[in-house]
Amino acid sequence: MSSQIIIKPIITEKMTATSEKLNRFGFIVKTDANKIQIKDAVEKIYGVSVDKVWTMRYAGKSKSRFTKTGLITGKSKAFKKAVVSLADGETIDLYSNI
Repeated sequence: MSSQIIIKPIITEKMTATSEKLNRFGFIVKTDANKIQIKDAVEKIYGVSVDKVWTMRYAGKSKSRFTKTGLITGKSKAFKKAVVSLADGETIDLYSNI
């Protein structure tokens, strides 16, 4: 159940800097997941205690590009992002499975 809530961790330069400085980690989560479910899923998967959870919803954006055959239009998917703050002294090693 908890593995279905968290889709993938966010590994970007900005999120890595935030995790090193403020001990916060970002995840792409299911759009219908709430903060309590996200907290339980992170605690179960990574074995850490979560202090706080912030969620953000992103709408899908319209995209278009010109090609030899003409204009191609499409849309990127909508998604939900969760940033979790861990208790002092705890951390998540997102690079261990690489």
